[in-house]
Amino acid sequence: MSLKNALCAVTALTLITTSGAFAETITIATVNNGDMIRMQGLTKDFTEKTGHDVEWVTLEENVLRQRVTQDIAAKGGQFDIMTIGMYETPIWGKQNWLVSLDDLPDSYDVDDILPAMRGGLSVDGTLYAAPFYGESSMIMYRTDLMEKAGLEMPDAPTWEFVADAARKMTDKDSEIYGICLRGKAGWGENMAFLTATSNAFGARWFDEDWKPQFDSPEWKETLSFYIDLMNEAGPPGASTNGFNENLSLFQQGKCGMWIDATVAASFVTNPNDSTVADKVGFALAPDTGLGKRGNWLWAWALAIPAGTQKEAAAKEFINWATSKDYLELVAAEEGWANVPPGTRTSLYENPEYAKVPFAKMTLDSINSADPTAPTVKPVPYIGVQFVAIPEFAGIATQVGQEFSAALAGQQSVDEALAKAQSLTAEEMEAAGY
Repeated sequence: MSLKNALCAVTALTLITTSGAFAETITIATVNNGDMIRMQGLTKDFTEKTGHDVEWVTLEENVLRQRVTQDIAAKGGQFDIMTIGMYETPIWGKQNWLVSLDDLPDSYDVDDILPAMRGGLSVDGTLYAAPFYGESSMIMYRTDLMEKAGLEMPDAPTWEFVADAARKMTDKDSEIYGICLRGKAGWGENMAFLTATSNAFGARWFDEDWKPQFDSPEWKETLSFYIDLMNEAGPPGASTNGFNENLSLFQQGKCGMWIDATVAASFVTNPNDSTVADKVGFALAPDTGLGKRGNWLWAWALAIPAGTQKEAAAKEFINWATSKDYLELVAAEEGWANVPPGTRTSLYENPEYAKVPFAKMTLDSINSADPTAPTVKPVPYIGVQFVAIPEFAGIATQVGQEFSAALAGQQSVDEALAKAQSLTAEEMEAAGY
């Protein structure tokens, strides 16, 4: 055994021995995305180093949001760590529902976290959740189908180009659809995509007086454009497709383009999972020439609910799962293309990671999203694909159901927008805005 390996073994044994009397079993609620599934498979490394065991509660995105929100609001105590995002963290942090993470060890190097991610997960400079992966959204496209259509994807395309390319790529008889976009109802599903897209079309959720704007021509243009495009060039049953469903379609070779989370890049280019792994290109999310692109900003992050009885063990897990060492662990096991992206400056300075074909486009997409000025017209809120107020999740869930129904052909665009305007105005008035 080498000296280095011997020292590592002694260190690990010491950690287990010294913490063995205090070993805990922590319960973590997380989303059923690929990076989280991979983390679960590597948890043995954490247990060997700390002595703590982990029980996982892995849920579909909409269900996860509902469960953790209900639990933390009711102080239910079901979870020691919750997977939440940039929407919940500042709101819950202000309400003292989360444990501060400002006392993570110096070796964690909190200053290495990308400023956009650290800022979105902090309240008044205090970090309340650690980013497991960070993302924006971008275009992933089939280079072979783009070439077959006689087109070349620009690095920064317009929605007009994307729509034209999608129609030319579509071959429904061969089950190839020019574009796959989220249609599943949910504030973090179809409304994340549509809110970000609406920014590019000049729309906004509220004016400066908090009056809903779904009766505006910009929102009608956004929703009409989206539904017409999906009807002509999208897959059947699109109103039930979210992130995971569209990922599967793209990996099966059935999508010419997919506009979604940058984190998906590692999955669509993984030859073990994707039939088109060697035929994928990347571009910024599209715009309409108004100065805003249709890309969002998000982090799936790990947070500790206040009141947990296992705070110390929970912090040890967060220190492990969101550290530089964890990125090295994934790289050793799965390759650099599969490390959780979008969290640390040092990752994008790593020459090995720079070779990953989507690394630069991911960082460019993250850096181009501005939650403090997300729209063409002025607004009283922050947030790119969400409005950072407590009422948003409930309102956007209802609006998402109306828009999904319009995509399914169950009502017209005008009917969906009228219902969205009415219910949003009613909820905002009840909330005192």
